[in-house]
Amino acid sequence: QVHLVESGGGSVQTGGSLTLSCTFSEYTYSPYCLGWFRQASGKERGGATSISTLGIKPYYADSVKGRFTISRDNAKNTVRLQMNSLSPEDSAMYYCAASYSHYCDLRSPFSYWGQGTQVTVSS
Repeated sequence: QVHLVESGGGSVQTGGSLTLSCTFSEYTYSPYCLGWFRQASGKERGGATSISTLGIKPYYADSVKGRFTISRDNAKNTVRLQMNSLSPEDSAMYYCAASYSHYCDLRSPFSYWGQGTQVTVSS
């Protein structure tokens, strides 16, 4: 069991930046894979990025590659998402998720989810 709590969402103008944070707790073993997903209003949830315990070669969806950066601090039980060059298309509820699978991309079976934090980008 892993408890995940996101924070850092808010409103920003096009071209702006935001940093989301997710703290994870109440686990027996630290989850191998952590990911960020997002769901825009009226659309299906999609994956943005994921990172393994060692933080080597994070995976990025094409839609965020070059603009978003995921990082993980295992000592602080935190995973962050730095988002730059935001556009209205990035507006969505952003969710942090955890997986114990030993492969870490957006197809990994994420079993634990946070409640989400809203990001709104205005033009």
